[in-house]
Amino acid sequence: MNKKLQTAKYVFADFLSAVIAWSLFFFYRKSIENSNTDLIPLVLSDRNFYLGIILIPFFWLFLYAITGSYHHIFRKARMRELGQTLLITLIGVIIIFFAFILDDVIASYQSYYKSFVIIFSLHFFFTFLFRYILTSSTLYKLHHRKIGFKTIIVGSNGNAVSIYNEIESQVKSSGNQFVGFVHAVEYPSYKLEKFIPHLGHYSDMRNLINTMKIDEVIIAIERSEHKTIEKIISEIEDSDVFIKVIPDMQDFLLGTVKTTSIYQTPLIQVSFDFMPPWQMAFKRMFDIVLSFLAIIILLPVYIFCAIGVKLSSKGPIFYTQERIGINGRVFMIPKFRSMYIGAEQGTPLLSSKDDDRVTPFGRFLRKSRLDEIPQFLSVLKGDMSLVGPRPERQYFIEKITQRAPHYRLLLKVKPGITSWGQVKYGYAENVDQMIERLKYDILYLENMSLAMDFKIMAYTLLTVMKGSGQ
Repeated sequence: MNKKLQTAKYVFADFLSAVIAWSLFFFYRKSIENSNTDLIPLVLSDRNFYLGIILIPFFWLFLYAITGSYHHIFRKARMRELGQTLLITLIGVIIIFFAFILDDVIASYQSYYKSFVIIFSLHFFFTFLFRYILTSSTLYKLHHRKIGFKTIIVGSNGNAVSIYNEIESQVKSSGNQFVGFVHAVEYPSYKLEKFIPHLGHYSDMRNLINTMKIDEVIIAIERSEHKTIEKIISEIEDSDVFIKVIPDMQDFLLGTVKTTSIYQTPLIQVSFDFMPPWQMAFKRMFDIVLSFLAIIILLPVYIFCAIGVKLSSKGPIFYTQERIGINGRVFMIPKFRSMYIGAEQGTPLLSSKDDDRVTPFGRFLRKSRLDEIPQFLSVLKGDMSLVGPRPERQYFIEKITQRAPHYRLLLKVKPGITSWGQVKYGYAENVDQMIERLKYDILYLENMSLAMDFKIMAYTLLTVMKGSGQ
């Protein structure tokens, strides 16, 4: 399946619908102003008509992009598309209305309401019509097995055979095209081997996903193998695949099984989209705006810290260190230097409460968290966010994942200047404390939202003002 081509189809359809809707609306506006005039030459001679045709569609494409309309392009559902198109159209029309239409000369305020309803109706009708056609065409091909998602089953016996047979016998296919299975526990023979190829152990999954271009993984292990599920998910969580798990009866009773189609086999989808795309877009926007303001407002503090570091001990004002960011990307994190020169040689060490490597002024910087403020530059660069799990060095990540493989989940989001774990726990002095702090960062991922970010920033500010950091 060609994702780029499919995305291009939706982009072209959205662009065309925006052009048609705006053109028809422009004709409507001109008809109100000039009721007894031939509209076609009047419209075609108006430069605002052409300006709108250029600017308005690109505005809509930008809005669709930041709200995730082109995310998971082959997994769209018509009812979900209806709701999303209604909401985004309402937001977009409100922006256009206030930006371009509110200053129109009108006879009464009823004209405003009529204009709003007409532009909303035109844009929604054409946008949803084209999207409905594209989505229906894709679903038809999926349901009739003309296209599909390359799928691997993790599991080899009763549950795996059951899920394979159930999906293969669906009246309307969910789109899974099974290429093989991997086992979680080794047995003398595997029941699923009668139906699809055996591709090895689950530890081979990352390589299989890359070489075979896998789209989806279904975990269908036996109850006796459940102790391996955390390791299985940790093995593939940083891959760009959909992960689904067969539910137990307790999952049905707890209401955690969600599906978008009455024809599909009920499966639990393991999602790593911690925030809706529109919130992620706003989070990045807030990161840029607030970091820029912080750098300007805190300029006297930067100067104070720089002078304090320079006077406290010999060496540079800033200290940079290699850290691991989103998706395992390496970046350099800047701080005001709080240790004596040469303190970080040899095996990486964590700072402790009475660490003699820390300068007297460095203790003040760490307690007030002012050593972190150069990282606003990292936020502007895009390496970090204002709020997110604290980035660690590769050495400590390897130590943590040996005991807590789910730490890799933190690499799904940008690291932050501050975090829930940092607010609740402070700096960790050893790997045990890093694992203890991890639970707060996992809780953050589970509750990730703009509101949560603002709360954490507020508590961080309070910690800085009170000087109660650890």
